[in-house]
Order: sequence, then structure tokens, then C-alpha cells
Amino acid sequence: MNFSIAKDQLIHGLQSVQNVVSTRTTLPILSNVLLRAEDNRLELTATDLDVTITCSVEANVKTKGSTTIPVKKLFGVVRELGSPEIDVETDEKNASSIRAGASFYKINGLSGDEFPPVQKFKESKKVVLPQEKVKSMLKKTSFAISTDESRYVLNGIFIILKEHKMTMVATDGRRLAMVDEEVDIAESSQGEFIVPTKAVNELNRLLQDKGEVEIKFTENQVAFTLKDEKGFSILIISKLVEGNYPNYRQVIPAETKERISLVREEFLQAVKRAELMTSDKSNSVKLHFTKNNLAITANSPEVGEARETLAINYKGKDIAIAFNPAYVIEPLNALNTEEVFIELIDELSPGVLKINGPFLYVVMPMRLS
Repeated sequence: MNFSIAKDQLIHGLQSVQNVVSTRTTLPILSNVLLRAEDNRLELTATDLDVTITCSVEANVKTKGSTTIPVKKLFGVVRELGSPEIDVETDEKNASSIRAGASFYKINGLSGDEFPPVQKFKESKKVVLPQEKVKSMLKKTSFAISTDESRYVLNGIFIILKEHKMTMVATDGRRLAMVDEEVDIAESSQGEFIVPTKAVNELNRLLQDKGEVEIKFTENQVAFTLKDEKGFSILIISKLVEGNYPNYRQVIPAETKERISLVREEFLQAVKRAELMTSDKSNSVKLHFTKNNLAITANSPEVGEARETLAINYKGKDIAIAFNPAYVIEPLNALNTEEVFIELIDELSPGVLKINGPFLYVVMPMRLS
């Protein structure tokens, strides 16, 4: 195999795939990136057997072929090279010579035939939508994914494709984030599946504001193909989380007593400031709604106390409710609307955060001390 490539193209390719490579692996091939050169493209693939990422970049291919090279070593060398053009040549023993300007490196690799094969997906179960839409949906839900490994079905995002809607749900048992968007879904492409956290993190990192994403799925795997306007693509394949997602609809309050409009940024900054006066022992912020006024207070004996007041449009009865401040800050950070709505029943029932759009967030209150 022999090709020359622009340094920034090779770095883009390596940065796209190398995150999934595990540093602690018993299989040496899993520390390597698979390079396949053909048709003036270089395809780079890395996997940890749960998530596989493939990225194609432009290259001038003189002799096509494939090899695998330790990804951290290759990235370390390429990043430091001073020349904008790099030549790579691999011999029959899978030793790759890298030349750039006055620099020369030789890195020993393993045969590309040893690399785990990439799963193929049927065309029957697929949907296509703008990357920007999927990126926005993930941003509004992924912060609520559970990190508790004993409840593994919650360690990911639940995606439902039906009735011309794509719905994403994430919950950790104390709060739930849900968003849906209208999508053109064929009858054969309806389904539901749980995408694990690692794949969600890679999608959050790699999705762009332009181009399309094609989603294909089987019983136990999902593939996201991110295509840019130049026709180059990144493919993310992941195993799915096995098991049945809990009935999330039953935690969404059917009716509310008070609906209060708030300026998102003002509310966010006030809660952030109040959070500074919380501690591990007393980690709650109290919201006290009175006529045209919201008082946000935090009080912990070992730290001190905070009080913030916001002028709001509120005519309902006085109501006080306490939340974990992080559970209020994270959804407000993920949204970009000017106005948010908080819906309340009483101090013991879940609070609901909404916007003028397809987003809903339910959060359990904390005991008022």
C-alpha cells in the first residue's frame, strides 16, 4: 500500500475514530486503526467491539491495500510532523514507512485481515434526517442518561421511530428528558431501540450542523452514517443495549395546577449562583413562587446561604418546591430558547420544564427542610 495525504486530512480521520480505541485491551489488534486505501480515498476504522467508527478522507492512492497501525503512536507522530504533506508506504510485513519533509518514521503494524469485520446493514430499516436535527435532539436528552450500571437499560438513549415521529428519551430515575421531531418513516422502518452511552457520546462529538445522517438498525445493532456536503462520510456502528426500556409515559404528570413563564438565561444564572451555597450534605435549591415574584434560596449549615429574587408574571397561589440544582441547570443549559415554562402541582409532585416546541423534562422534587 502506498499513498500520500494532506496532514490535516489524516489528523481529521484519526481524530474522528480514535476515541473508541480502548487503552486496556487484551487483543493487540484493537489498539490499532485499520487503514484501507483505494479510489483516492483513505478509510480509517477503529473499534472496541461494542462501537466501531469508520471515516473516509481524501488521499492520493498510488498502490491500494490495507494495514493496521497502533492508533496512538500514529496520531502522536502525525500531529508533530512539520510538513503539510505525508507519504505512507507499507511493506508485506505490515511495517509502515512515514515520510514528511526531512522526517522519517517506521511503525510496525498487523495485517488488516486480522481486524474485526464491519457489520453490514439491510436497506429495509432506515431513516434519513438532517444532522443538525439529531444533534439538537441528543443535546436536549443525553445529559439525563443514567450512569448507574446496575440499571443498564437506562445507560443510553431510547429511540422510538413510529407514526412519522422520532422520539428520544433519557432518564436516570430521578429526572426524564424527552424530545420528538417529525420524520418521514416508512412502514418497514418503524421500531425502537436503546443506543448506549458510548455511542451517544461519539455522536455528540461528531454530528455537524450541516449534511444528513442515515440511521439503520437491526435486532442488536444500529448504524449512523454522517454525510457531509463533499460526499465524505463517518460511519458509527454500535451494539444496542439489550432489554426493555421502562414505561416512561407514566412518570409524566397528566395535569398541572400552575404554569409559569420564565426567562431561561436569567433563571439559569440565578440557580447557578445559588448552587454555590449548597454542599454534598444539603444539595438542594428552593424555588418559592409568590405573586409576581420568584425567590431562589439555598442554605447549608457548613457553607452559608444564598437568596436570589426574580420578577416574574405569576398570579397563582404561593408554592414552594426544592430541586437538586444540577437537575435544573443541565436542561436549561441544553436549551437555546429565550422562554421556558415550569409546570407545578405541589411541593411533593414532579416539576415539568417545557418550551414552545417538542421538548419535555420531568424532575422529582427534594424534601423541603
